[in-house]
Amino acid sequence: MHVPVILAMWGGMEIPIIVGAAILLFGGSKIRDVARGLGAAKKEFQVGQAEADIAAERARAEARAQAEANAAAAATTPAAVAPPVGPPPVVTPPAP
Repeated sequence: MHVPVILAMWGGMEIPIIVGAAILLFGGSKIRDVARGLGAAKKEFQVGQAEADIAAERARAEARAQAEANAAAAATTPAAVAPPVGPPPVVTPPAP
């Protein structure tokens, strides 16, 4: 299991001491407010991510439909005569 570096440096007793100091400094209600705000931010981020996924899928579907329509139109229209590819033919003047 991968343990973040900052947590690997702390033992089992340091973490409760830091949490206890945070509660003493900021108070329980402030920590609850921060936790509530972090939860709301996470939920809002997930909603935005879901909306972006839906918009991306819609754009892919529209592009796929446009490509299929272009392919169908190209298959039904006669092909235009393309000019020959390569160097122009060499024309030699008639012999006198």
